[in-house]
Amino acid sequence: MRLAIIGLILLVAGGVTVATGVLPWHEVAVLVDRVAPILAFVVAMTVVTELVSEAGTFQWVARHLRRWGRGRSVLLWLLLALFATLSTIFLSLDTTAVLLTPVVVTVARQAGLPVLPFALTTVWLANTASLLLPISNLTNLLAQHNLGGITPAQFAQLMWAPSLAAILVPLAFIALVFRRELRKSYGLDESRPTVASTAKAPDRLLLVGSAVVLLLLLPALVSGAAIWIPASLAAAVLAVLFVLRRPAVLKITLIPWSLLLFTCGLFLVVEATQYLGASAILGEVAGQGSGFIELLRLAMTGALGSNVVNNLPAYLLAEPLAGTPERMAALLVGVNAGPLIAPWASLATLLWHDRLMRMNVHVKWQGYAVMGLLVAPLTIVAAIAALAAFGPGGLFG
Repeated sequence: MRLAIIGLILLVAGGVTVATGVLPWHEVAVLVDRVAPILAFVVAMTVVTELVSEAGTFQWVARHLRRWGRGRSVLLWLLLALFATLSTIFLSLDTTAVLLTPVVVTVARQAGLPVLPFALTTVWLANTASLLLPISNLTNLLAQHNLGGITPAQFAQLMWAPSLAAILVPLAFIALVFRRELRKSYGLDESRPTVASTAKAPDRLLLVGSAVVLLLLLPALVSGAAIWIPASLAAAVLAVLFVLRRPAVLKITLIPWSLLLFTCGLFLVVEATQYLGASAILGEVAGQGSGFIELLRLAMTGALGSNVVNNLPAYLLAEPLAGTPERMAALLVGVNAGPLIAPWASLATLLWHDRLMRMNVHVKWQGYAVMGLLVAPLTIVAAIAALAAFGPGGLFG
């Protein structure tokens, strides 16, 4: 509700800029043409992931991960980190924050392990692992459009090195800080009570059908086709399955209305500020050039903007300053891997915290910010170093 209220305020403010002529109508038309397919994809993927979760697919994977952990906390942590990474890369950071967080908390509780290292791993990877593919993050989809609509394979070729660094640094940090917790062992018996212990057995047809749809959707999303098309088809197929088996699940709330309202309002307001020259002012801070220092300067600017406001407006305002593929990659490093300090820095972080509160897991923002102040700069420096070394213009590029 709070997000919807903020979105409505932003939408009204954006409408005022259009009505008063601050933002010309032709600029609005260009904006709509750019973001409409992206928002259609976001809606379709939200429906897909919600229905896949309702079918029990994520819970099925979690149960097997606990068994594969073989009673060793560190192995279970690594498996969950891999799951979070793959979920973020192929299903987006918001999917990881919303759907995987409850699963990770439940698995940690089942195993009798401290929740904090597993919960932090989830939210940090939801942000830092969202660099590899366009579908991993809304900012990536915007960047893909800005880069001339390059294919997912070309995008991954540009981003693989900083993406790898951005995944490994937070994991190394958690492994060091929580080394005692990760040395613990756990029992493999199913006797420990959990919040999900009263849940009904999953519908096998829905479980298998959802898994098949998801497995077919993933390659379609990276095939180079307009991503909203396979996502919409997958959502339609899953909706038919649920009509036949569990129609009560199909509610209007499956569509992320609050997110849509917030995003549309934010796009309008930021477009107006860009038209008034905000990006030119930001350029004095972000600098120019494609050397390591210049790329780091742009990435840190994006990270600072993300933690002061939010990563989406930070990206939109700095986008005109990213005139080359290397600089665009650096900006994405800043706005994707940098929002680890302030709770509002990314929507995924807020969604993650909301899920934790619902499960009676309390994380103090002060402690979260302190750790973020340590790991975010380290992650950005490592990712930019990887980009400078292995990017298109790098030493090994």
